[in-house]
Amino acid sequence: MSASDSTSSLPVTLDSINPKVLKCEYAVRGEIVNIAQRLQEDLKTNKDAYPFDEIIYCNIGNPQSLGQQPITFFREVLALCSHTALLDESATHGLFSSDSIARAWKILDQIPGKATGAYSHSQGIKGLRDAIAAGIEARDGFPADPNDIFMTDGASPGVHMMMQLLISSEKDGILCPIPQYPLYSASIALHGGSLVPYYLDEASGWGLEISELKKQLEDARSKGITVRALAVINPGNPTGQVLAEENQRDIVNFCKQEGLVILADEVYQENVYVPDKKFHSFKKVARSMGLGEKDIALVSFQSVSKGYYGECGKRGGYMEVTGFTSDVREQIYKVASVNLCSNISGQILASLIMSPPKPGDDSYESYIAEKDGILSSLAKRAKTLEEALKKLEGVTCNRAEGAMYLYPCINLPPKAIAAAEAAKTAADAFYCKRLLNATGIVLVPGSGFGQVPGTWHFRCTILPQEDKIPAIVNRLTEFHKSFMDEFRN
Repeated sequence: MSASDSTSSLPVTLDSINPKVLKCEYAVRGEIVNIAQRLQEDLKTNKDAYPFDEIIYCNIGNPQSLGQQPITFFREVLALCSHTALLDESATHGLFSSDSIARAWKILDQIPGKATGAYSHSQGIKGLRDAIAAGIEARDGFPADPNDIFMTDGASPGVHMMMQLLISSEKDGILCPIPQYPLYSASIALHGGSLVPYYLDEASGWGLEISELKKQLEDARSKGITVRALAVINPGNPTGQVLAEENQRDIVNFCKQEGLVILADEVYQENVYVPDKKFHSFKKVARSMGLGEKDIALVSFQSVSKGYYGECGKRGGYMEVTGFTSDVREQIYKVASVNLCSNISGQILASLIMSPPKPGDDSYESYIAEKDGILSSLAKRAKTLEEALKKLEGVTCNRAEGAMYLYPCINLPPKAIAAAEAAKTAADAFYCKRLLNATGIVLVPGSGFGQVPGTWHFRCTILPQEDKIPAIVNRLTEFHKSFMDEFRN
């Protein structure tokens, strides 16, 4: 029995905890996932009770949990840095590539005492920040300063840090895309600010219209809200679109004119699957427009969890902070110092993803084969799932240009909506629960990301391995047909 009942005499109750925590929600690990985890436990001893033999988690961008293999070079360097005694063993030269050994020595030389178990500088190890800055420079063609890099445990702590900096009361607002990754709504709620929504246009492939930004900004200001920043996710989560460079220029101009910080979530920058789209960082776009440090404030977030690396559990990432005065930068550094430093394995990985093997290196050919294999497979899976979803009755689905998700719109029959209301749940959550119980497939309802009122969606990752995709398509197709037949008018 839990101690959360009103009969409890314990000092902490729902009435006494911080109300901001109660307001905070995080749908990708919400109620449906909890049900899935209970089913998974029960399947171990009670297999015959269910019409499926496994739970397939399509709810979260967690590639290695679904069978994606880590990149060999990254793991070799990590192993050698973590267990330095291996570098003195002659057998190591037969087991590890020569460039992974060389890279491990180079990294260890940049760490005081070669101690990867020690705290580092609060912004991260300087030599690793140098490597990241060089990688950004190579990617964008514009200078990057290692002093602008703050290493973080994945991108999420960086987002929290910036929300902490920008939000002082509920009168401070952040413009956020709807649909959005719930890290943003959760973080704004936890820090006591106001989420100012701007709706992406589903009809134009989840386009970001400047007219919509202006409308929402003016509406927020009319309510006395000071809008501090614009959060933009590119490639999009949950929507999978890749912004056109021209659109990005318009966004940069808008933020410059309105005095907004750009919070650019660019963790899916390697995940672009269509030949007519290309990733451009917001910093590159701003610099190519002639806007420098004194013209626009921009924070970009990167993570080792996504891309083709998928190292979610290693918790590595960084934010590049530009366009802030030195006294404000000192405050950001102070907040980073409170956490001491991000974990060293994550820091090493963050440097590796921005400086992978180069042509001529011992690992280069195997590295490229692994990287291309993962990305081309993801593109194939995205296309297969997209085409399957489009064939379902009452379902429309924009193409997955990038990221790791499809976000189809589902036109649910009135009877299904009424049944959901009777069950006191959102209609898309009702659909996802029924799907889970019938097939073992875990999706996240669109109501967890935000959507235009009166529309219903779900987010489905493209991450299950290729050999699992046909089974997912079959189960989903059969379930959807029976669901629509059951609730048809």
